[in-house]
Amino acid sequence: MSTPEIALTESRTMRAQTAARIDVLDKVKALALLPDGVHATADGAAAYFEVDVEAIKSVVRRHREELEENGLRKLSGEELREFVRVSLTPASEVSSKTRTLNLFTRRTILNVGQLLAESPVARRVRTYLLEIEGQATPDQRLDGVERARLAQERLSAMGVAKQFGLVNSSYVEAMARTELARMNGEEPDIAPEDITITCDEFLTERGVTGADLRSARTRLGKTVAALYRARYGGKDPQKIKRPINGVHRDVAVYTHRDIDLFDTAWAELGRHYNVQTAIGGAA
Repeated sequence: MSTPEIALTESRTMRAQTAARIDVLDKVKALALLPDGVHATADGAAAYFEVDVEAIKSVVRRHREELEENGLRKLSGEELREFVRVSLTPASEVSSKTRTLNLFTRRTILNVGQLLAESPVARRVRTYLLEIEGQATPDQRLDGVERARLAQERLSAMGVAKQFGLVNSSYVEAMARTELARMNGEEPDIAPEDITITCDEFLTERGVTGADLRSARTRLGKTVAALYRARYGGKDPQKIKRPINGVHRDVAVYTHRDIDLFDTAWAELGRHYNVQTAIGGAA
């Protein structure tokens, strides 16, 4: 391996700088995912890197903590059975006799490629990553790392699981797909009604700024949350971390499926502010 490659495989900090560039995987070769379109198994990762599955398992044993930070999940028991039932097909590579299952996201597989020494495919992945890093300015590198870190933080906060007790599972799916896209600096490819929205985003679209934004954020947030709980039998809206005045705070997030709750709340609150518009409408 070249000196930069060795540095990449040995430096966790350097790996973090390119961890969001999952687009590199498709530049090297096609990656086959499970029927859910999001995950691969260790066998799938081995097929991509053209190595024995034991090589993948060895990387997992040595770097599990880092890989988990980049999306690796280990399923067992009821969680595994539910995943197989909901997300897979009878013809999938996961046997009914499987007791535990490691799931790799595209980001996890990229992480494996940063670490897997004896694989020509992994070396090609690292070559692409090093070329991208070499072309980026220092500010672009920092921005990419920060974007990936924040997106990963939001994904971890969500858990992307049913444990939150959300009535509408599209909330979790939409937020997950949104944050996964943001990890790669892309726009999420999801249905318009599943696009997420917060009170800040709603108010900003209406031109509310400054002191008005701070005031309206609190009032609108309380009203929309109350309407949401009334609609969904007392369930609280999902929360993720978003930057507010330079500090990351837990913020309630909704999807456009419930945009009417915002419209109802704003019909009352908007009269206190000199900016009443509808989404997509004129001021």
